[in-house]
Formats: sequence, structure tokens, C-alpha cells
Amino acid sequence: MNRIDRIFADARSGGRNALMPFICGGSPTLADTTAALPALERAGASIVEVGIPFSDPIADGPVIAAAMHTALTMGITPDGVFDAVSKARAGTGLGLVAMVSVSIVHRIGAGVFAKKAAAAGFDGVILPDVPLEESDRVLGPIRDAGLTCTLLVAPTTPPERAERIAKACSGFIYLLARLGITGGQPSAGIDTSAIASRVAMLRGVSGLPIACGFGISTAEHVRAVTSTAGGNADAAIVGSALVKAMVEASDPVGECERMVRSLASGL
Repeated sequence: MNRIDRIFADARSGGRNALMPFICGGSPTLADTTAALPALERAGASIVEVGIPFSDPIADGPVIAAAMHTALTMGITPDGVFDAVSKARAGTGLGLVAMVSVSIVHRIGAGVFAKKAAAAGFDGVILPDVPLEESDRVLGPIRDAGLTCTLLVAPTTPPERAERIAKACSGFIYLLARLGITGGQPSAGIDTSAIASRVAMLRGVSGLPIACGFGISTAEHVRAVTSTAGGNADAAIVGSALVKAMVEASDPVGECERMVRSLASGL
């Protein structure tokens, strides 16, 4: 069983939800990426998304976009991120998922990319910008490498199309908590009723776990999207707030562990 599948199966059997932090590979440094992974596990994360820096991240807000731009100017490459993850893999049982633009996958070659990601210790891939109609040629090689592959469902995605996206996914489905780009928002911005409705719709067409992200930055947000009285998602994804904290901290790894421990209190 793929590690992502096992983590979600164990969480469901234990009546638990999962926390899925996002970090930008190579931000602030590749050494920080390596050291942050076991720290995130200690803090209560179950799965971590590692973003592979890209020059034009269409779904990311200014915080993550700036971190990726800085990483690129420092010469961070996909191979560098793979190496940083590989160094941490033996020391953590986390599920690790690469968040990567399909442009990078196409440039490297889907089969080569998938084999490199699996060899580095990744368990899955999220493709935030691949059109559903063009996804088959990358999903196949990714699955052949033993990796899960996740696509995004937006709040405005029509039910029929959302069902097709869900059926194309493996591992879990990524549900956007709101329209727009990544970044924190006030608690009032979390529409738990709308999220719960979308979660229920997706559960009606797929048995995969549902992870909810975009605009989630506090323990209260985590609780809002994962509790049965709120959005009822299987997992909460937190990205921009954590990336910002790591960039600004004198001790990026210590700060990310502290922050994720706080976020996990909302599970």
C-alpha cells in the first residue's frame, strides 16, 4: 500500500483528521528543507507537500510566489529538491507529496520525473495546473512509478466535472476552500457550510480522502475545515503562513515546528 493511502486509512480507522503543511523546496535553503521534514512530523503533521519552485505558479499568492522566485535565483532545481528530500526520507515516516507545475513534468519528461520523485522518497504528486483533458499522459507514468496523483477541485467546478476530476485522482482529492490564490484570510473567510457541501458531493462520487486548502492559516481554520461540525474534510492544508514564517525566522526549522504544533491543536 502506498504510504499516503496507509496514512489516511489509519487516520480514518482511528477517527482522526490529518494536517498537511506545505513548504517550498529550497526555502530558505535546501538544508532547511531536509531538516524541516522530521521536525514537521514531530509537530503533528501526517503528510507534507514540498513545492518544486516554478517561475509562474498560477495558483499561488505573493508569499509562495516570492519564496519560489528567491529559490530559483539561488539556483534551486527539481534535482536539488529531490536530493534534499532524499536526505530526510530515512528519518521520517511522513507522507511526502511533490507539488509541481505540469510544465516542469513535461520539460523533464513524465516518466523520468516520476522515477526521480519516487527514488527521492516522494509518495505522491499534486499537479495544480494540468487540464483534466490533458492529464492522462502524465497520470499514467506517475502511477506506474507507484506514486499517487492528485488534481484540484475548485468551489466553482461543476459537479459533473468535479466527479471526473475525482475519478482521475489517487491518494486524495485537493479541494479548494475558496476561489483565488493561496494565502491566509480572516476566520470569517472560511465558509464551512460551502466546504461541507462540496465535501459531501465529492464523497458521493469517490471514496478517496479529501484535503482542503487555500486560505487556511490558523488552528481555528484547521478545526473549521476538518471538524464534523464544520467542513468535514479529512485533512487541512496550510501553506502560505508556514512559508512566510520560515522565510522571516532566524531559526526556520524551529519556527516551522512551533507553528505546525500550534496548527495541529486544531485537529
